[in-house]
Parts: sequence; structure tokens; C-alpha cells
Amino acid sequence: GAMAQDMTEKELLKMELDQLKKEVKNERQMVSKTGKEIKEYIESMAGEDPLLKGVPEDKNPFKEKGGCTIS
Repeated sequence: GAMAQDMTEKELLKMELDQLKKEVKNERQMVSKTGKEIKEYIESMAGEDPLLKGVPEDKNPFKEKGGCTIS
């Protein structure tokens, strides 16, 4: 697509308007309510989170396959 700097002001405003038309359909909720729900969800999933508990070496596809020796 066209880069933003190549677009006319009218095109930019139309893009923004299209985006706002999409966003206005989103159901809105208070952060005080959703924040608590998000926190509870994260805490309930923490036991399964590899970023928190780590990945066992034998299951890690990115671990080094072997060293490299310079002789």
C-alpha cells in the first residue's frame, strides 16, 4: 500500500475515519473491571507460561546443538 507520507491529507483523513468507524463498534468496558479480569486470567495461566517457568532443555527447539571449537 501507499506510504503515509505519499498520501494527501484527504486520503489520511479518510483512513482515520474508516478506522474510527470500525472502532466505534467495539464494546467498551471500564479498565477497573477488565484489569482485574486480565490479572486473574494471567495468574490462572502462570503455571503453564514458559516465560515464567522456563522451557526444559530437551523441549527447546532453539538450544545450541553443539559447541564450536577453534583450533
